[in-house]
Amino acid sequence: MLLHEKLRPYRLLLASQSPRRRELMSGCGLPYELAPKYDCEEVYPDRLAAEEVPGYLSQLKSEAYPMPLAPGDILLTADTVVVLDGRVLGKPRDRDEAFAMLRDLAGRRHTVVSGVTFRSTTCRHTFSVCSDVWFRDLSDEEIAYYLDRCRPYDKAGSYGIQEWIGYAAIERIDGSFYNVMGLPIQRVYTELETFIDTL
Repeated sequence: MLLHEKLRPYRLLLASQSPRRRELMSGCGLPYELAPKYDCEEVYPDRLAAEEVPGYLSQLKSEAYPMPLAPGDILLTADTVVVLDGRVLGKPRDRDEAFAMLRDLAGRRHTVVSGVTFRSTTCRHTFSVCSDVWFRDLSDEEIAYYLDRCRPYDKAGSYGIQEWIGYAAIERIDGSFYNVMGLPIQRVYTELETFIDTL
């Protein structure tokens, strides 16, 4: 039985405002409802390793969901960060910070990590996926052009792989392309199927 058929008795709730995540869920044929928007303060312990931050934050978002889950509900929460030299690069506060992030990423390898949490009334499951990304060197003029054209201030690491910079600057990816977009959809598909089988 295909996963979308297994999902018929369930209501899959996507707790994300990201249009990219919605696009990936739809492209994979997963029927979902968009959960209502809610606030979650995305803070994590300083001692936490950078690669563990997205999994922690996806759980935090799950626990912050303000509505009680009904039997048959599956809540999906996710978080994505860029990791460079053990530092977490989240969403930039402004253009200057975005410029500094891209200047740091230029000509180097970094890691994109996404954490995903599924939660029902009885179970919770969290997993993380890593992808390594290599940028060619970028001039200040190119960085400024990208920022002014695409304004990627809502994106971890100040860039979106589906935008100009992905076409012109990314030399290589080791891992899931869609993870770099913000959701490791292949792993979401297979992990969700396993999760349903445990319910």
